[in-house]
Amino acid sequence: MDRKINIAIDGYSSCGKGTLAKMLARSLGYLFIDTGAMYRAVTLAMIRKGLMPEDTEAVEALLPTLEISFRHNDRENFYNTYLNGEDVEKEIRSMEVSQLVSPVSRIESVRSFLVNQQQYLGRNKGVVMDGRDIGTVVFPDAELKIFMTARPEVRARRRFNELQQNGDTTATYQQVLDNLNARDLQDSTRVNSPLKQAADARVIDNSELTREQQYQLALNMAEAAIRG
Repeated sequence: MDRKINIAIDGYSSCGKGTLAKMLARSLGYLFIDTGAMYRAVTLAMIRKGLMPEDTEAVEALLPTLEISFRHNDRENFYNTYLNGEDVEKEIRSMEVSQLVSPVSRIESVRSFLVNQQQYLGRNKGVVMDGRDIGTVVFPDAELKIFMTARPEVRARRRFNELQQNGDTTATYQQVLDNLNARDLQDSTRVNSPLKQAADARVIDNSELTREQQYQLALNMAEAAIRG
């Protein structure tokens, strides 16, 4: 029987980290964890309570009341995010959440709360997890670390198309690009667990790659890591 490993996938916004992680998890029979969705779920809960990122004490008090989980959507072959038992997958992808998720993710109590959950989920191996600090903070000993990147314009176009497909017609391409660049800066310069490529991470620039090409590249890496 093949040994189980943990796979950490980090990278910039709208690089397709989640898509790749889901494909790998399905192929390997591993558990998929979307950490970005976890931060988005906290942000949504905060918005619903009328809180802002600077309300750190109120946000910290909110955390113990939150239960974030993932359930497989058989019809769409997708993992949906649930907040306290409610499917919030579409709501957490809105521009309102996107504009606040980076400041929220900088709150130390939020990061500690979610990192503890993430590390617990990976304790028995067999996990594919994507985010910003998986290979550097959550799973520094992961057997395979992948760092994904792509040109900002390519990522913004992908994100804009996704919003359009989800029925969000209020955001313009320029707004999406500006938000993406702002998040890149915030994520890579924050004090707590900044977005950073792990020294031993394998880099995938998918600016010119198809979804299938990047999947095959990552799957080859994963199979080699499993063989040891």
